[in-house]
Amino acid sequence: MSECLNGQLASLPAGALAPDFSLQQAPHAHVALHSLRGYPIVLVFYPMDWEPVSREQLRLYQTYSDDFARFGAQVLGISTDHVYSHEAFAHDAQIRFPLLADFEPRGSVARQYGVFRDTQGASARALFVLHPRRIIRFGKVYPDALNPGVDELLTTFEALT
Repeated sequence: MSECLNGQLASLPAGALAPDFSLQQAPHAHVALHSLRGYPIVLVFYPMDWEPVSREQLRLYQTYSDDFARFGAQVLGISTDHVYSHEAFAHDAQIRFPLLADFEPRGSVARQYGVFRDTQGASARALFVLHPRRIIRFGKVYPDALNPGVDELLTTFEALT
């Protein structure tokens, strides 16, 4: 799934099984979605490191890390940037949750979730909340210039408990 003829994305709907993946977090470390089974997950697809809205969005999620932890949730940031860009960006922005490199093949996970923008060669800004059994409970694509905030995420987690 990717961009439709009208330029809209066809992301995976609520109720669908989230595709499994394994992405690089550090030069010699990967994170596999199936290894996090049993925990609610927030997948944060964002266009690129160092982009101002992405920085603001990811810093906000870091600020709310205690709220996510209260629900036992793991936040995973995903973009098509290289792992070395993620390391430098996370250090600079003081982000402590994993940033995963959907780098090679470029955007393969974003494509599986229906949020890859072929025209930009990058992920759209999108959020998914996964039930501990990998069922999508919330999914939404946002305009790249919009920080989606935390309200919809926290509301979804409150509904899951």
